Amino acid sequence: MARIVIQEPSPTGGRRVRVDGTILGLSHSDRDTLEFLRRAGLPDAEHLLDDPAWVEWRGGQPHDYGETGLSSA
Repeated sequence: MARIVIQEPSPTGGRRVRVDGTILGLSHSDRDTLEFLRRAGLPDAEHLLDDPAWVEWRGGQPHDYGETGLSSA
């Protein structure tokens, strides 16, 4: 099971980010997600976002944060 779970986009935009079951926050971009992961002790997480061994993207397309559209890191 992946350590990082990025929940489905909310109806108003953004995705909840969890690491080991702990909610880190509501992300509106890859940049937000990477900052949450950095604060959680994963400073070099950029390469992890597309690694299914580390990250599970639930619902929607990876890197799509809903109302705010597709994100770039």
